[in-house]
Amino acid sequence: MCGRLNVVSDPLCQLVTEQLGFKFDTPTNHDLRPTQMVAAITTPINHNGLQQLNTQWGIQPQWAKRIIINAQAESVATKPTFKRALKQFRCVVPCSGWYEWQQEEGQPRKTKYLFAEAHNQPLYMAGIYFPHLEHQAQLVTLTTAPTEQCAQYHHRMPLLIRPSEVEFWLNSEADALAPLLQAPADIELVISA
Repeated sequence: MCGRLNVVSDPLCQLVTEQLGFKFDTPTNHDLRPTQMVAAITTPINHNGLQQLNTQWGIQPQWAKRIIINAQAESVATKPTFKRALKQFRCVVPCSGWYEWQQEEGQPRKTKYLFAEAHNQPLYMAGIYFPHLEHQAQLVTLTTAPTEQCAQYHHRMPLLIRPSEVEFWLNSEADALAPLLQAPADIELVISA
């Protein structure tokens, strides 16, 4: 489900700055949880360049009993809660990795697994944000069906965007995003307990 992130500012900030060509800065948080602040990247209204957006992870619409932290990529364009944000307020969340828990046979507690890029590069999670909800922008990350590598750990995984596709994700018309939403990037990961 991707409910915890790993953010290691060094080297994450430097790598994101080099890959995307603008100054990115975020503090280290080895266990970033929903409702906490997360650094995202988006484009200004004029779509000129990139900008950092410090936002809260998760939304709670009036009808929801709990905080919503993820939206399914397959249906985000049609769900009333998310479709406007997909059209106007897309972002990516750079991180060092994310966590999933799995019950191991014979173990009393679930094992926590870290999913990170195989060559220590940033991961860019697709997201949508909601400006000025509760006086603070809030976001949800998008999830998709897992790759073969991730399937044994969870039935969903974050929708990962390649660095070369970040500006396409942020600046394109929503109708043009179908290839990214329907055929997510298969990025090689290292999975460790």
